[in-house]
Amino acid sequence: MRGMATNAVDETEATKATTDERAVDTTESDEVPQSEVPAAPEDAQTKQESPSGVGQGAAAVVSAALGVVSLTGSWIGTVASARQNLIGQLETAQNAGVAQQIQAVYGDAWRTTALWGGLFALIALVVGVVTLARPAFGTPGRIQASWIKSVAWAGVALGVIGLFLAVLKYTGILLGLPSAS
Repeated sequence: MRGMATNAVDETEATKATTDERAVDTTESDEVPQSEVPAAPEDAQTKQESPSGVGQGAAAVVSAALGVVSLTGSWIGTVASARQNLIGQLETAQNAGVAQQIQAVYGDAWRTTALWGGLFALIALVVGVVTLARPAFGTPGRIQASWIKSVAWAGVALGVIGLFLAVLKYTGILLGLPSAS
């Protein structure tokens, strides 16, 4: 029986030795491939310093907001229109014809409103186009967020519509003054 016990001990020691060799082998191969090495602190600083797109997003929102203002009217346009209305009333003589009074009191105020709407539309258009064109002049390979593009395109579209309506209002094609017959 003793022979069998010695045989079992020898096999256990052989298995233990093989396991120890494997453990040594695995510790020797713990080298990390170069691609998995953590980034150097300089790379981390570069990533933090890169633009985040916040400015482009803000410009896109401003463009869309200015486009809406060009369509709905602004406080400045309202004040300028009221001022022009007052000037027309003061400068029009009592004996002026009806057509002249309508033009001086209402027509000039309408054109002033159209000019301010057109100015806001033009600014919305320019800001939207610059926002869309900005990635072409920025960091190569940097992609603009899709929501920024969408909002900037909305600003451009609202700017074009606002500019078109301002021209129609200014020329009298859209809601022109009534004739004094």
